[in-house]
Amino acid sequence: MIARVIARLVLGLLLTALIGGCAGATKARVPVGEPFPSVRGTALSGEEIALPESFAGKPVVLVVAYKQKTQFDCDRWLVGLTQVGFPHAIYEVPTVKGLAGRLAQGFIDSGMRKGIPRENWSSVVTVYKDAPKIVALTGNRPTLNARVMLLDASGKIVWFHDRGFSHTVLMDLQKASDTLATAVAR
Repeated sequence: MIARVIARLVLGLLLTALIGGCAGATKARVPVGEPFPSVRGTALSGEEIALPESFAGKPVVLVVAYKQKTQFDCDRWLVGLTQVGFPHAIYEVPTVKGLAGRLAQGFIDSGMRKGIPRENWSSVVTVYKDAPKIVALTGNRPTLNARVMLLDASGKIVWFHDRGFSHTVLMDLQKASDTLATAVAR
């Protein structure tokens, strides 16, 4: 009986250390001008995706989220980008840092599939193992806003925002996209 109590206490302490130690907060930063790191993720449809290599030669918008509660901000960005007819591919990138997230990967992905229509599964790429690379790039504190970035055809971040959706910021992103398109056309 006492051995079971001690075993549960030790297990609880280990889990707390693993979850807390692996999910630390990193101060936010603005990575404009930097290359997006090479990471691997899995689309909800099951395909393995290499970011940014899978988009080489084409601009792309990544909407990165670190917490489930960020979904509200992600949805506003996705609706806004769709409404303006944004000309580049748009990917939502849930980024789950830490051992606990990797252990719960099947559970997390299954939950996302239940809330996202099947036709959108290929544009939702969850990053687990390589999540620390993205966290180091953008920071994950504060966590309730998405990190939205426009990558040019070479994978360099040319536009970045992490303070929540607004229509004026969306227009700024649209302008950055137009500038990018004009530069490519030259």
